[in-house]
Amino acid sequence: MIVMLTGLTGFVGQNLAPFLNQKGFLVEGLNLRGNWQDSILKKCNSIIHLAGKAHDLLKNSNDGEYFKINTDLTKLVFDQFLQSDIRDFIYFSSVKSVADTLDDILIEDHEPVPLTPYGRSKHQAEEWLLSKRLPDGKRLFILRPCMIHGPGNKGNLNLLYKIVRKGIPYPLAGFENQRSFLSIQNLNYIIEKILTDQSIPGGVYNVADDEPLSTNEVIEIMAEAEGSKAKLWKINSGIIKGIAAIGDRLRLPLNSERLKKLTESYVVSNKKIKHALKIENLPITSREGLLTTIKSFRPN
Repeated sequence: MIVMLTGLTGFVGQNLAPFLNQKGFLVEGLNLRGNWQDSILKKCNSIIHLAGKAHDLLKNSNDGEYFKINTDLTKLVFDQFLQSDIRDFIYFSSVKSVADTLDDILIEDHEPVPLTPYGRSKHQAEEWLLSKRLPDGKRLFILRPCMIHGPGNKGNLNLLYKIVRKGIPYPLAGFENQRSFLSIQNLNYIIEKILTDQSIPGGVYNVADDEPLSTNEVIEIMAEAEGSKAKLWKINSGIIKGIAAIGDRLRLPLNSERLKKLTESYVVSNKKIKHALKIENLPITSREGLLTTIKSFRPN
């Protein structure tokens, strides 16, 4: 089975491509620069559209860039898919296409209220894909992953790990939260199942590990990976928010956006995708996946 992959050089692509190759798939990267329209019509069974502009925590990006890449480019790729003999189109959206903050557990029919250009651009792409009539024999999957992690991952998890590894106490332990994560191992498993089982219906699916974790639990897992005990400080949340506000102006490592990501609750239901896959649980637990990721951060 031949799978065409956009965004091959990104974090997910670099993990997914070798995984699929090991499973017997032939993975080909699709470079969306230049005259890519001809190459997309070559013989392949599925397209996985990973390419996109990621959320910019420092807010240096022009809003229009998100819509040009995440929305308009997706339309062009999907148009070529509709004109081809390719069977499956898997679009990587995001839970942020629906909600930036949550008061409850996120399910697929949650009313979309994206607030950022990133979320709105992903939502517009989803709406456009779903508005198109799908020819018989084709499937469209819109996957909404939450925070994906795995070996080679960078970002907030890596920043937290560096704090723990240096023995610096974690000062945000006073915030109580629950967050969903998605290990790259579970994501790879889901993609393989979709590609190999034609009985799985297309549609919109949230993608997350089975169990949410608190940030304090994440810190404890990081300390465990280092063979140490977690140092958790419960400092008044008002003081921390004041420091984050200063970080917004001075571009410090801790700013309001990062504080929100570290301390807010964001729980995502994966019941629909598991029902479609006919499974009770994903292959690895949230804790197992996170421990694998954290161990990969350790210097050789």
